[in-house]
Amino acid sequence: MTGTTMTGAEPRARAGGANRWVILVVLCVSLLFVALDATVLHVAIPSVTEDLRPGPVELLWIVDAYPLVCAALLILFGTLGDRVGRRRVLLLGYAIFGAASAVAALAESASVLIVARALLGIGGAMIMPATLSILRVVFPDRRERATAIGIWTAVAAIGAATGPVLGGFLVQHFWWGSVFLINIPLMALILPLGRWILPESKGSSDGPWDVLGALMAAGGILAVVFGVKRLGTGAGLLDGRAPAALCVGAALLVLFVRRQRRREHPLVDIGMFSRPAFSTSVGCIIVAMLALVGLELIAVQYLQLVLGLSPLQTGLRMLPLTFAAMAAGATGSYTIRWLGPRRMVCTGFVLTAGAVLLLVLMGQTDWPALMVVSFVMLGFGLQTTLFAAYESMLSEAPPERAGGAAAIGETSYQLGAGMGIALLGSVMNAAYAPGLTSVRGVPAKSSADAAHSLGEAYDVAERLGGPAGQALRAAARTSFVHGVHVTLFVSAALLLLGAVAGLRLPRIMDCSVAGQDRDAEPEPGRGEQARPAQHTLKVPAPARPGDVATVESGRTRH
Repeated sequence: MTGTTMTGAEPRARAGGANRWVILVVLCVSLLFVALDATVLHVAIPSVTEDLRPGPVELLWIVDAYPLVCAALLILFGTLGDRVGRRRVLLLGYAIFGAASAVAALAESASVLIVARALLGIGGAMIMPATLSILRVVFPDRRERATAIGIWTAVAAIGAATGPVLGGFLVQHFWWGSVFLINIPLMALILPLGRWILPESKGSSDGPWDVLGALMAAGGILAVVFGVKRLGTGAGLLDGRAPAALCVGAALLVLFVRRQRRREHPLVDIGMFSRPAFSTSVGCIIVAMLALVGLELIAVQYLQLVLGLSPLQTGLRMLPLTFAAMAAGATGSYTIRWLGPRRMVCTGFVLTAGAVLLLVLMGQTDWPALMVVSFVMLGFGLQTTLFAAYESMLSEAPPERAGGAAAIGETSYQLGAGMGIALLGSVMNAAYAPGLTSVRGVPAKSSADAAHSLGEAYDVAERLGGPAGQALRAAARTSFVHGVHVTLFVSAALLLLGAVAGLRLPRIMDCSVAGQDRDAEPEPGRGEQARPAQHTLKVPAPARPGDVATVESGRTRH
């Protein structure tokens, strides 16, 4: 029978009981760590570069290894949670995340740090879809679920936006490894807490788990993003590795889709993408995260290297984005009922594009008021878009496919983050490098080294000294600001395309009982009569380990 099985320690905490909000708090704290680690290292990049001396490609992998490995494995672990238990996968993710944080904090070389960041990605891939799929089951009512998703997405945005602030404080007072060290005591606390309070839930267990399909999806996503990363570091199409990776990745993903269409019990229900609301929501999440993370990394470099702010000052400058995201998440459930998914997504994208275009006014001098207004618009607009997209996507998925749907959503989130760094970084490099090819008095080798990044240009200028060094430093600053402007225009264009795509979403939010029942009903199997949706909650209490509570039509019978 198709259904969702949940097991836990307290009966009243299950199936929308009073403790579901406590469960939400634990899930949000879990998500906070994962989102925090996606950006906490950004302000520490100059310190990492000075200490470990990574090459340009190694530096990109230090930043990208975490989101890209996480994106590649989300489908694998999201669907595995549907089979073996979402809480079980979540708790294992906690343990891996804590151990990897210790390795990253004590890394003495770029290669060790890259491996540790990849391990963090594995832990994050276990945590992220589990939190969202448990949320989908614990909040069956769409109105309450909208509120819960608003809090969940706000926490994700807060974690991403707070990362630079926390990272800046730690780097300024300790050393760059401390940005990872903070995860260890927090994970040690939440691991037993999650084991005690979170419900165990499983989706449909019909048919064997498609391990080969999961590996094909992981390999395809990694290969595609690796190809984009190679292009982002300046490798042309004639380089060989970039187009080869793109072709291999595309082939694996095509084979994965064909395999899922043929299987009686697919790993991922490809049919969900035939629903306009689901496929459009996934695309909107990718575009929104591409803009957020890509622009954030560029903004951090601008604030530190052009304006000369400290890591802590850089983090504090980005606080308006955090507060705006919190406001958008807190009001999201009301906004989506008022505007509907379509207008909410489109409004969020347009508002964000306006913020990006406003930032084009930035130059080589500080303009705090402009940045505050722009970051408020940016945070509110992107959080509005992410909220509506996640709510629409998750509501389109049946509960028994919650893990797979959550994995697709989180893959989009992490893929957008990784692609944002690669794509916008590629645009930035393409606009920045030409300005350093013919600086008077600077040798060609020095100009080539300075073209890698603004930080490296400063190092080369310091070694050159004299008028040549000053000229190189001035040219690098001017070229970097030009690159920022070009990147902002490209970002605004992508955001406006996202607004156009959002027109495919439903105009209103359907909260009818019929709509909820439709989401919960299993499809009739071969030779099987359609029957009302039924979710079995196995509640092993100490006194009566065999108790079973069955929930039908929102009522609980013991």
